[in-house]
Amino acid sequence: MLGRLLLTFDALGMCIGTLKADCFNESHMFNPRWPPHAKFHNVQTISLAVILSIITLYYTWRHAETLKLRREFMFTSAWTGSIYWLAGFISILPPGTMGLDPEFGGPGFPQGYFFSAMMSCGLLGAWLEY
Repeated sequence: MLGRLLLTFDALGMCIGTLKADCFNESHMFNPRWPPHAKFHNVQTISLAVILSIITLYYTWRHAETLKLRREFMFTSAWTGSIYWLAGFISILPPGTMGLDPEFGGPGFPQGYFFSAMMSCGLLGAWLEY
């Protein structure tokens, strides 16, 4: 049960955290200096996080008739619960990218701690249930 709760925490962190950080603040969607195409990709990213959260929750709590099927569900939950965080870590690698714009305190990657914590919850949760 602890594993499923950790996976749930991961999924909710992905959904709620993304909405809070990327949608409902002045640094992204409500930033007048952001061009329309940047906002398009922001909404694309938010949508991906919400969809992955729903899939993670579905497979985390879906009833499995067999141990083999339960393990497959946990493996799927681990993947869907980690993809967004992994993409966030990869996003900081290309030259010229930053986790935080200078006008908001950058350069920096303060979300790295949150990404690490959420991804760890998901992977540990899946491992505990496996």
